[in-house]
Amino acid sequence: MSIIKYNANDFVPISFSSMIDRFFNDSMVRSGRSSFVPKVDILENDQAYEIHVAAPGLSKEDFNVEVKDSFLTISGERKFSSEKKDKNYHAIETQYGSFSRSFSLPDNVDSSKINAKYNNGMLELNLPKDEKKALKTSIKVN
Repeated sequence: MSIIKYNANDFVPISFSSMIDRFFNDSMVRSGRSSFVPKVDILENDQAYEIHVAAPGLSKEDFNVEVKDSFLTISGERKFSSEKKDKNYHAIETQYGSFSRSFSLPDNVDSSKINAKYNNGMLELNLPKDEKKALKTSIKVN
């Protein structure tokens, strides 16, 4: 018999995509392995898109950010340090391991001007829009 942690949110209706993500992530944790998948917020304003990656406990050197073939890939690794021999762990809920997240870039992103900064556990990427490449145009009907 195995003990499974109760989570009241298990019975809340969710999107299909979230359900698939949760299935794969939960099954890995229950099998004894833990994977680290940072949560991401994506924002947009008139000048740029922003991607905020929640990754506490890492340093800016732990990230690799690449643009290739209209895809932005953010990867890295959170390492588990078990060198504390004077402490006995009773529970480890923090997830560790390698991660990689990829995002398809809209055609109007100027990839040469993308910048990133890491502050207080948040990796913030700014993806400026190229004003010359408008995704939306109005067509006058005659």
